[in-house]
Amino acid sequence: MEDQELQLKVRRVTDKFTESMYVLANEPSVALYRLQEHVRRSLPELVQHKTDMQSWEEQSQGAIYSVEYACSAVKSMTNSSVYFKNIDGLLRQAISMKEQISSSQGRR
Repeated sequence: MEDQELQLKVRRVTDKFTESMYVLANEPSVALYRLQEHVRRSLPELVQHKTDMQSWEEQSQGAIYSVEYACSAVKSMTNSSVYFKNIDGLLRQAISMKEQISSSQGRR
């Protein structure tokens, strides 16, 4: 009787040990399957986000270029005030010379 009891206990231990080994051996494959499943579900969305971000980056680079170009144009306009003052002076001289010519022709 004792021998049967011992055999039963040994069988339980070996069954539990075998079950544990089976679970341990299959656990990584289950984890990899779940990982693959997750990647397969989320990858298309991630790719779409990446392409959207690249598109936004291109648009942003274009806008940055436009703003920098506009800023340089405004800066060059502020530096050209000297030229506008010269043009203003020359126009005033031309107007006064025209008036002088007109008045001298009117006297004749």
